[in-house]
Amino acid sequence: MSVQISAKDVKELRERTGAGMMDCKSALQETGGDMDKAIDLLRVKGQAKAAKRGERAAGEGLVTSYVHHNGKVGALVEVNCETDFVARNEEFAEFAREVASHVAAAGPIYVSEDEVPPEVRDAEMKVFADQAGEEGKPEQVQRKIAEGRMRKWLEESVLLNQTHVNADKHDGRTIEEMRAALSSSTGENVVIRRTARFRIGE
Repeated sequence: MSVQISAKDVKELRERTGAGMMDCKSALQETGGDMDKAIDLLRVKGQAKAAKRGERAAGEGLVTSYVHHNGKVGALVEVNCETDFVARNEEFAEFAREVASHVAAAGPIYVSEDEVPPEVRDAEMKVFADQAGEEGKPEQVQRKIAEGRMRKWLEESVLLNQTHVNADKHDGRTIEEMRAALSSSTGENVVIRRTARFRIGE
């Protein structure tokens, strides 16, 4: 039996996820009108669609800057999309600004995990394994501790893995979740191509 979904609920879900009206309606029907489950369902579907879009070329976009009000730290980011139409879209420009302000504050080293050189990853893992070994725990536990510390290091070092510094404004989402949502709402492959951070004296 299909559940009656109100236009108000569809509108609220659309505002919260940026997904299309029909996608919102079908997600609410699929989850029996449960708003939180519908949000989760749309996120999963959005990420699946975004993964498919990831194969398409992103040759348009913006270079955006952010300078902190004290003038001592700033960032530049290049964010790409597929068409000039989306590059001129305010939602896209706002995302680029939010990424630039995050980069200035958080100072990630890499954009994605793919950019972390294998030798850097191996060196970090060796340090974590040595630290865990010094704690005198069984080998299996040591391995889990080292892997946990590696995950934490990747969260701290990789832009896409980081929760946006303005967590309240962005509902605690990671930069990757924000990127996937924008890709879903624009229907285009969105790529954070590169970033640069500047700090006085560094």
